[in-house]
Amino acid sequence: MPMLKMPPRHVREMYARGIIELFPYLRDPQAKHGYEHYYDSQSGQGYLSWRIKTVQRNNSHRKSPISIKTFDGGPTAQRQVAGTSQHSDEDCVNAISLMKHSVDEETVKQKMRGTFRYRRNMVEDPERCGDVLAEYPRFKDVKGLIEQDFVELFGEATSNTFKERWPTAFKDKIIAQSKGLHRTAELQELIDVAESSDHVHSDREDMGWDSDMSGILLLLYLFPPSAQGRKRPGKMAAAQAEKLLVVFQKTGTSIQQHLDSIEERRQPYLLATGTKKSRIHGYYIILDKQAIACQAVSAVGAFDKLFKAHFVFGTSYNNALYKMYTFIQTTIFEIDIGKVRETPRVAELRARLLH
Repeated sequence: MPMLKMPPRHVREMYARGIIELFPYLRDPQAKHGYEHYYDSQSGQGYLSWRIKTVQRNNSHRKSPISIKTFDGGPTAQRQVAGTSQHSDEDCVNAISLMKHSVDEETVKQKMRGTFRYRRNMVEDPERCGDVLAEYPRFKDVKGLIEQDFVELFGEATSNTFKERWPTAFKDKIIAQSKGLHRTAELQELIDVAESSDHVHSDREDMGWDSDMSGILLLLYLFPPSAQGRKRPGKMAAAQAEKLLVVFQKTGTSIQQHLDSIEERRQPYLLATGTKKSRIHGYYIILDKQAIACQAVSAVGAFDKLFKAHFVFGTSYNNALYKMYTFIQTTIFEIDIGKVRETPRVAELRARLLH
């Protein structure tokens, strides 16, 4: 069988443009042209390229070089922060020492605000970012510090985006899109609970999450977890990926016991404590085998803080959850649009939801 040739860039781009002209609701409203999820000439990515990737690998002789698009956004990106008052280095060192022992939370918040830029230098240093919690341990017990740093980074309006838009503009649409997926028992239960205002269960022990958390977990089915890498080949089921996002622990169980059971360093996730999954009394963000108490007591508020923790501490997204987190980042928070690598699935679902 003769070798199939890769269509030229302009042909692939023409096909991509033709798709959204025929089907306007497939246009991505956040993309420059609207068809980049089918073919993006700068990065060479998109559904059309994915379908012919075998041919693409064999096409090693190109007449002209193609500039590859670079991505410099996301939680680990360096950022210019303007308008923030900042102590001198000497004052920062003194403030850090004072905060570790102060019993006045307002003093701690004030000093944290004054040392923000000093702390960002540490967060953006690959060799020092892992020591942020050791240097600023009050993140763990003074609630609201993650929110405060995120506001310094992006402003109050952006910080409020998820809490305002998820319940009103996205949750119902996410439920509707989930109904078009292949229904497993786990997925059907999440859909049923997410649609209900009250979570009513039988007395069985494996009781599920409440309506808000169930709605958020549907994202794991709409954005199936990515492959786990060479050490752990194969894809992870959405139900398995849930534990990378949130873990339940019954009230009265030692938090330290949970921390001691962690075998390796992981990206941040939520630890939800309560009498059962549908009755959560408090949330903790678990990062580097340490627990950060959440100010929020709702699933939406806790997930909001979990997402923000990636930016505040400069930690990358868990690879299995990358598609879900980039969707939240670009589509809901509208952070670094065009500056992060998105899969065509993320852009496709955004086009469906925003029309």
